[in-house]
Amino acid sequence: MKLQSTKKSRKPRILLLHQYYSYTGFYNFIIANLKKTIIPLALIIGLLLFLEYYVLDFENLFYSTTKDFSVYGLLAAFFLSESLLGLIPPELFIAWVKTLDSPTLYLTILAILSYLGGCVSYLIGRLLLRIPKWKNWIEIKIGKHIQNIRKWGGFLIIVGALLPIPFSIVSMASGIIRFSFKKYLFYGLFRFLRFYLFAIAIFKLME
Repeated sequence: MKLQSTKKSRKPRILLLHQYYSYTGFYNFIIANLKKTIIPLALIIGLLLFLEYYVLDFENLFYSTTKDFSVYGLLAAFFLSESLLGLIPPELFIAWVKTLDSPTLYLTILAILSYLGGCVSYLIGRLLLRIPKWKNWIEIKIGKHIQNIRKWGGFLIIVGALLPIPFSIVSMASGIIRFSFKKYLFYGLFRFLRFYLFAIAIFKLME
């Protein structure tokens, strides 16, 4: 009877996870980051729409500013950025590929490079573990992300892949705490979804 009572009172795993993420502030973290990104993003999109319809043609603008650069050079710069702390917003490169002859193909290439750049960041995090001086410095710089990845694991990687949170930093933090690389590779696939969703909005804006 006691065993049956214990089984009946045991909560479903998904409910336990929900309670854990509630207690540890995961949902508040998501909401806070959405507030930080959605409002500025909405203002930027509103400004771009105004400029697009009344002042500029953005497709011509991006074409004129990038036509003198090598496609491979820009792709290499993007990969480097995605591997080292996400120095350049990916949205700029998404807007750039809209000006190319095969935007969908190059968008997919960008998504692949971003995914691979995250893998490089993960491996950099693992490498830093072997260099105490650099490990201590990076733990100070991204200590909050390291703490969060320890608490929330794969869910934070998904959030980093989808939201405008530096994916490279989340990936590096994953490497530092030795998060399972196989699981990282799986959760990181959400990076592709982010690129295609943002491309829908940006390509529409540039029509």
